[in-house]
This record gives sequence, C-alpha cells and structure tokens, in this order.
Amino acid sequence: MKQILLITDGCSNVGESPVLAAAHALQEGIVVNVVGVLDYGTIGELGGFEIQEIAKSGGGIHRIVGTPQLAQTIQMMTRKTVVQSIQQAVNKEIQQILGSGSLEELPPEKRSQIVEVVDELAETSSLQVALLIDASASMKPKLAAVEEAIRDLMLSLKARAGSSQLSVFHFPGKHSGEEIVMDINWTSDLDDARGMFHRLQMKGATPTGPALMKVIEFYRYGTLDGKQSWHGSSSQEEGMFGDYVV
Repeated sequence: MKQILLITDGCSNVGESPVLAAAHALQEGIVVNVVGVLDYGTIGELGGFEIQEIAKSGGGIHRIVGTPQLAQTIQMMTRKTVVQSIQQAVNKEIQQILGSGSLEELPPEKRSQIVEVVDELAETSSLQVALLIDASASMKPKLAAVEEAIRDLMLSLKARAGSSQLSVFHFPGKHSGEEIVMDINWTSDLDDARGMFHRLQMKGATPTGPALMKVIEFYRYGTLDGKQSWHGSSSQEEGMFGDYVV
C-alpha cells in the first residue's frame, strides 16, 4: 500500500494546483493524507480549506492540529488509512460475492471474523509512506514538532509485523527552481532519520502541487527526474542531512 503524508500549513503559491496533483496520485494508487499545522486568522482558514481539498482529492484523510498533538495524529492517520484501504478491498470482494450486499448486512459472527482479518492485514501488509514536508518560511517555528512526530512515526512503523518502508522529502529546495529535495530514499532502517532538520534553510515559496507531482514520479520511477532508476539504491540523498554526521 502506498501513501503520501503531507505535512503543511497550506496556502500553496507556486505552480500547479495541489488538489489536482492529489487526484493524480490517487489515480496512480497512492493515497494522499494531509496533516495541517495551522495558525489562527485568515491565512489559517485558507490553508485549512486547501488541506481539506487535497486530502479529499487524494482519497485520504486530513487533520488540523497544533504542534503538541502532531506526533500522535500522524501515527493515527497512517494506521487508519491502512485499515480503510484494506476495508475497501474487502468490501469490493464481498460485493462480488453478495451482489448488492455489504459487510454490515452479514450476520454478526461472520462480520466479526472479517473485521479480525482486516485488523491482521493492517499489521502484516507491506506499506510505503512518503513523507512530504512543507519547509516554507511560515513552517519554521513548527519544524521541531514535525521532527519529533516523524521519529515517533518511525517507531510506530517499526513495530508493525509487515514490511514498512519510509522516504522523506521537503519542499522547496535550497536553490531557485528546486521544487523538492529527497532527504531519505526508501529505507526499512527506520533508525536512520536523526537530525533531520539540521541546517535546513527555510524559504518563502510553497510549491505544494509540483512537490506532490515529484513524489508521484518517485513512486513510479524511483527517482525525482522522471527517469527509471536501474540501481535501486536506498542510500540517503543530499537534503536536510547534507552536513550532518550521526
């Protein structure tokens, strides 16, 4: 199962619509979840509306939270989306068997058996989560909470029985026109991501739509340049980790 988990305060202002980009992700079989870390006021309201629409178009869920609740929210959303995806697949199979019937119409005993299977699959199915982090200037005061939340998410994924892979990106990049930077390629070594925001340079632009499209390309090709990767490397790329030594 494939997910993009976008962490942002909304209000994209560069490039294509993130709502359309999220819809494209869903067409590719990638669910887009969005965690909004918002301030109060008009900007926060606009950001909240965008966050809601991105998640809706991406077939995912969204939550608006303050920084103290961020870590718990990210873990909950990741697990809930996995369970929802499995439930949707199971419901499709049930509909093929029962015709116009549904899971709710089954006898309680049969329904509880299916729920047990869904819960087991949620823990054992393979999962890929691409974290996409808004590193625009307005997110700077929130990055410490984001880093802590990511560490907690990694612990949660590591506790799953199934295979879990994580990749991490931030946007925009350091250089003009650099829409996104890969910080961690796909890895199952979830202890790698320490000091994630060391010397990160915050910038004003928020190219959320282009960044989402780049992550879709990464899912498809294994690279951010739209070309097939033939090496399958899972090593860290230069990004937030550029000058950091663990």
